[in-house]
Amino acid sequence: MDYRIEHDSMGEVKVPADKYWAAQTERSHENFLIGVGIETMPREITHAFGILKKAAALANHQLKPEKMTDEKLSAISQACDEVISGALNEHFPLVVWQTGSGTQSNMNANEVIANRGNEIAGSKLLHPNDDINMSQSSNDTFPTAMHIAAVIALEDKVVPAIDTLVETFKRLEAENEGIVKSGRTHLQDATPIKFSQEISGWRASLEKDKKMILASCEDLKELALGGTAVGTGLNAPKGFAEKSAEEISKLTGKNFITSPNKFHSLTSKDEIVFTHGALKALAADMMKIANDVRWLASGPRDGLGEILIPENEPGSSIMPGKVNPTQCEQVTMVAVQVMGNDVAVGMAASQGNFELNVFMPVCAYNFLQSARLLAESIISFNKNCAVGIKAKKEKMHHNLHNSLMLVTALNPYIGYENAAKTAKKAFKDNISLKEACVELGFLTAEKFDEVFHPEEMV
Repeated sequence: MDYRIEHDSMGEVKVPADKYWAAQTERSHENFLIGVGIETMPREITHAFGILKKAAALANHQLKPEKMTDEKLSAISQACDEVISGALNEHFPLVVWQTGSGTQSNMNANEVIANRGNEIAGSKLLHPNDDINMSQSSNDTFPTAMHIAAVIALEDKVVPAIDTLVETFKRLEAENEGIVKSGRTHLQDATPIKFSQEISGWRASLEKDKKMILASCEDLKELALGGTAVGTGLNAPKGFAEKSAEEISKLTGKNFITSPNKFHSLTSKDEIVFTHGALKALAADMMKIANDVRWLASGPRDGLGEILIPENEPGSSIMPGKVNPTQCEQVTMVAVQVMGNDVAVGMAASQGNFELNVFMPVCAYNFLQSARLLAESIISFNKNCAVGIKAKKEKMHHNLHNSLMLVTALNPYIGYENAAKTAKKAFKDNISLKEACVELGFLTAEKFDEVFHPEEMV
């Protein structure tokens, strides 16, 4: 491999000649051989660094034009655009398991943008620290990148995925409006419910999750940038925090603002914890929905068998013809992963000491994994399962009329205790509720038929 020599404040370092990173990135690349090529710093963070570095250069150009010249701004902006597009991803090799402040990833961005900018300019125009990191510190850029990445992931990926599944459930509600089936509580037969009502519960859960996620995004839109090392804003010009937030808003199309208290922004990750709680709520609801679907589809002959779901692939290497609810299974596994991530995010956020939290990379990694997994899982579940749900009307009708809990309709006429006796006799003697009620002398056959209408119990 061909190398070039780069240097930093600790001395010279050999760097691969075909890479834009420099000395500090290379030191991290060599010193943290933990999850290399597997647990790389999330690309959402790389993308966010491209946005914030361009925004910082634009703000510095307005506030310090003598230092951030037109020529420098042009080169930085072009290099940042390439970072934002993902064209330079191969030049961001660092892993999550590095310094807890994310300093090395900040310097990775600084070095790549500086070297690519110099290549664009055709001269040694830019310095990683003096120009790309102007008015900044790793301590305020990394939490800013976290918030930018989180908001984009939630608003542009998770929420649209939720909307897609909600629309499917709305269609299924309309298609199944007239179907009445047995309800179930405690995994036991309960009073009737319309299938459309059952589906509406799934839909409303997702709509509530979306509402909570969007509400939590508002706090994530407060940015630490401008606080520099410890929150005081040392070496940042007056107005930099506000102007950089304005530029980030323009670049993303989202309403970011500067945090009113940078001492809080650098050391506390409470916004991330709060928002991940909303993701955990979504995971919990998706777990419930997926379990409902696979229970309702269980069978095909010896389970509940009240719905049909798409058959996507063979389900067994030994049992011919077996098909499994695999999309439900991926959803439940993703839900478990998100719930585990919530523990990691909470623990990481609890480790702020004095003016900084040094668990930020693991916090960002778990948060963004949760957002990505949920978005992709929901899209997959919708496409490969939910859109193809079909009610088995005959099975639903059979189960409904075979349910002993229909006896609840008789409470106003024979009382709770007599209704209980009716249900128990019907179960013990394996006869219908009508036969049990008449044999016990609680109602005549004619009166039973007059008051007993399962489809009207919803």
